Amino acid sequence: MSDAPKHDYYEVLQISPNAEPDTIHRIYRLLAQRFHPDNNETGNADRFHEIHEAYTVLSNPESRARFDVTYHQQRQDRWRLISTGAKSENDFELEQNARLTVLEALYTRRRMEPESPTLLTSELESLSGRPREHLEFTIWYLVQRKWVSKDDRSRLQISADGVDYLEANYRENISQRRLQARNE
Repeated sequence: MSDAPKHDYYEVLQISPNAEPDTIHRIYRLLAQRFHPDNNETGNADRFHEIHEAYTVLSNPESRARFDVTYHQQRQDRWRLISTGAKSENDFELEQNARLTVLEALYTRRRMEPESPTLLTSELESLSGRPREHLEFTIWYLVQRKWVSKDDRSRLQISADGVDYLEANYRENISQRRLQARNE
């Protein structure tokens, strides 16, 4: 799928794939105002460009139709993977490994970029190679345990308890990965 878009434009604008053109326009204006680089309080040039790109695609009926074809195909492929039951997706060890991987990503982000310690689910999806549908349970669990927190924009960050848990279980995680690599 080399022609697949690099972003889920619906998630970028935080809207439903069924959103009406008026809703797309209204949400774009709200987000663009919030993240415009000229906004001294909440401006973010990268986020603004991402929002503008999403709006450009979704506000044009032809480009939205092209995007939707790929978007819906990717969603079908993900659900097909889930429903055909990659047996390992029900494996407890795989889920534990996924939790540690998410915690590692958030830990690394916290250490390397302390001024911006959060990640979106889409970023974790890319980093972990796991579809969002598989990460939802993992994230739910980590939030419930208070090892990860989620802000009002659905950004995730590791908590102090999450750091403690990761550091206590990191060696075991490394050993499991080495065993899995040898068995593959």
